Formats: sequence, C-alpha cells, structure tokens
Amino acid sequence: MDYEFDFLEILRNADLLLRGIWLTVALWVIAFVLALVVGLFLGIARGSPRKILNWPATAYIEVFRNTPVLVQLVWFYYAFPVLTGIQTTPFLAASLGLCLNTSAYCAEIYRGGLQSITAGQWEAGRALGMSYWTLMRRIILPQAIRRMIPAFTNRGVELAKMTSIASVITVHELMHEARTLSTQTFLPLETFTVVAVIYFFLIYPGTVVASIIERRLNARGA
Repeated sequence: MDYEFDFLEILRNADLLLRGIWLTVALWVIAFVLALVVGLFLGIARGSPRKILNWPATAYIEVFRNTPVLVQLVWFYYAFPVLTGIQTTPFLAASLGLCLNTSAYCAEIYRGGLQSITAGQWEAGRALGMSYWTLMRRIILPQAIRRMIPAFTNRGVELAKMTSIASVITVHELMHEARTLSTQTFLPLETFTVVAVIYFFLIYPGTVVASIIERRLNARGA
C-alpha cells in the first residue's frame, strides 16, 4: 500500500471541525431534551383510554416513526415555510425535525415503561387520595424511569448519529464541516477517519454515564 496518510493537514484546519462539534452537540441537546418532554405527554396520551387523546397521539407517533427522518428534515426546511409563511433557518428546521422524530420513539418508551408498573401501584396511590399527576411524580415515574433508561440511552445514541443528516439542509454541524474540509484538502480518508473518532468520543461517554446511572437506580430500588 503506497498511500501516505496526512493527518497533519486535518489538524491545521481543526477550527472547522471544532465549530462542527459545537453545533452537533447543541443540535443533539436541544432535540433530545425537547423530545423527552414532548414524548412524555405523547406517551401518556397514547396510553389513555380516551379516544380524543389516544387517536391524535397514535397518528403522530405512527407518522414520525414510519417516514424517513431525512424526508422529515427536508420537509420542515422546504415545505413548512411554503405552507405557513414562516421562514426557518437550517438549524431550526433540523432541531424541529429531529425533536419530533425522536419524541415519537420516546413516547413509545414512556408508554411501555408506564404500562410495566403493576395495577396495584396505581390503586395504592389512588387509595391515598393522590391526584393523577402526584401519583405519576411520586410513585409511577420513579419506578418506570429505571426500566426506561436503557431504551432512552439507545435513542440518545441514535439521535447523536442522526444529527449528521442535518448536513443535507446545510446545517454546519460536524459532518457538513467534514465534507467541506475533505473538499478543500482532498483528504477524504483522513478527514472522515478523524470524524469517526470524534463521534465515538462524543457518544461513548454518554453510554457509560447512562449505565452508571442505571446501576445506581437499580441498586437503590433493590
């Protein structure tokens, strides 16, 4: 093999990758935090026996789970402004698309976690005179969260990787900057090798922290 690697040139342009890392992290945090909040209410509505809550939540979840996230991002960037007259920036369109897509999956995680709690726990809370939200906050969610952490960790990892799709609508996140750098330096192999390593070090610590939290919560519950 006669190819000579030139990682030094990539390091000389590290400012581009650092800017991309910052936008990638910002996009991931905004989309995931909002998805967790929206997903909670969707999951509760999805599990409700009331059709007025269940049907819209089910439709929302099925639409976002059964259409490609790339199509969703492009739609929010190009079609949403045409239909509403509201112009969106690439970052806003990507945040909205990733948030709504991930919230649909989070809703199903919440629903499964809540349904895993035995009926006796609900009945005990009602017998003590607790309101629905007090019961959720003090009894149901603390137990369900321990069971949901592995699934949420997987969603967080998937979302971190999905942020790379935002480069399609010109969000200057890590993948977009990597493509720019690759074009400028004519070093695609070195560029995307470095980017792969960066993604690993961005994502892996989160999985480790989630595992530690899961073990501690399970030990506390036991």
